[in-house]
Amino acid sequence: MENTQRSVIVTGGGSGIGRAVARAFAARGDRVLVVGRTAGPLAETVDGHKDAHTLAVDITDPAAPEAVVREVRERLGGVVDVLVNNAATAAFGHLGELDRTAVEAQVATNLVAPVLLTQALLGPLETASGLVVNIGSAGALGRRAWPGNAVYGAAKAGLDLLTRSWAVELGPRGIRVVGVAPGVIETGAGVRAGMSQEAYDGFLEAMGQRVPLGRVGRPEDVAWWVVRLAEPEAAYASGAVLAVDGGLSVT
Repeated sequence: MENTQRSVIVTGGGSGIGRAVARAFAARGDRVLVVGRTAGPLAETVDGHKDAHTLAVDITDPAAPEAVVREVRERLGGVVDVLVNNAATAAFGHLGELDRTAVEAQVATNLVAPVLLTQALLGPLETASGLVVNIGSAGALGRRAWPGNAVYGAAKAGLDLLTRSWAVELGPRGIRVVGVAPGVIETGAGVRAGMSQEAYDGFLEAMGQRVPLGRVGRPEDVAWWVVRLAEPEAAYASGAVLAVDGGLSVT
């Protein structure tokens, strides 16, 4: 049976998990709007996918939600079947070392932006009986500490609470909300957050030895689950946060 084409938005789609998620939906035949800060990487994400489009905008810009809404009207038929809140930023530092700009950037990108974008898209989501997928972090689950990365972890833990709360608030409107919490995924994020390539490679090697499955994850490992949660067969799942981390969070 042929797949029904859906309208999908993926933020932070220029690299890593966001790129893999956008490509997975596009490969399925969906219309995908890929949002990110920089036009070049976004163009690489959608290359070869005729129904995938890009919007280069800083998701923390106050005008960004309305810019996305305009693209939904123009390119996605005014409906949103799936919104993937994936855009994120991190900056390492223990308390006493934190820079105000870096703290505010993490909260703005990882927590405030998903709130305001999801709110702006409630109408198109409700029209489609859509799904919101919040990409959190397995490192922020449960009662674990995350020294040196606490601001990032706190924002991601907040996103998980939004997932649970929105599932209750929006369920009567036909909108599902789920979270996906990736573990250590080889995306290059550590280098972008300030680590040297050598240090990042060493980190990945060490973490791979700690993961019960014996390796760190790939962006495609996460994308597979995001697409599955959007399928009709997953229609009764809402409010849950799924860890995709090779079992690391339960060790």
